[in-house]
Parts: sequence; structure tokens; C-alpha cells
Amino acid sequence: MSTIFTKIWKKEIPSYTVAENDKFYAFLDINPLAKGHTLVIPKKEVDYIFDLEDDEYKELWAFAKDVAKKIEKVIPCERIGIAVIGLEVPHTHIHLVPINNVSDINFAKPKLKLESEEMEKIAQAIRIA
Repeated sequence: MSTIFTKIWKKEIPSYTVAENDKFYAFLDINPLAKGHTLVIPKKEVDYIFDLEDDEYKELWAFAKDVAKKIEKVIPCERIGIAVIGLEVPHTHIHLVPINNVSDINFAKPKLKLESEEMEKIAQAIRIA
């Protein structure tokens, strides 16, 4: 059965696309901790990140690095925080979160509610960067 993330990269569910190639997909989190909070996934359905083949694992992180550098160009922040939790959706994903301090990447804090137009504007800016 397809995960929600598979349905997203296959465009069965709308998303705010940030980057894509033949193996990976990056899109804005719809319940972000910060503006620019992006999820990076492999298109291959693998639940646990450490179950990826070594080459896929390395390529996923290289893709995430490229996306993070683009986010930094668009969203003012000290760093891009990284989290791999993997419990909420059974599909490997990396959270890239623009942060200025440690508390900015606390997943227990309330999420932002951004309008669709603002989400599209952020996604487009990152794509262009």
C-alpha cells in the first residue's frame, strides 16, 4: 500500500514542491515548525532510513544537502536543523528546518499555520535558489 508521501511525489495529493529528481523529492511540510520547513524523501518506499542501501542513503543525504543550501539562501536563519524521526509516516524522510536556536526544532511546540499563497511563494523561492 502506498504511503502518503508516495501519493505526494506521484502528484496524487497536492504539495509545495521544492526539488525533485528521478530518485528523490522535497516538499514543504504543511505543518511547519518554521517557514521553509522541508521534507526530503526517497521515491522508493522504505520505512526506516537505515534500511536504505548504502548508495541510496548517501545520495539521499547529498540531495538533502543541496536542498538545505537553497533554503538557506531564501529563509534567514543561523542553520538548517536536521531531524530524522520516522515514526509518524512509514516512509523514510528527513526534516530540514531553518533554525536560530535549539528550541526552533522542538517538534512538541505548536506548528505554524501559513496560507497557501505564502507556502507557494516560499516553495518557488527555494526552487529558484
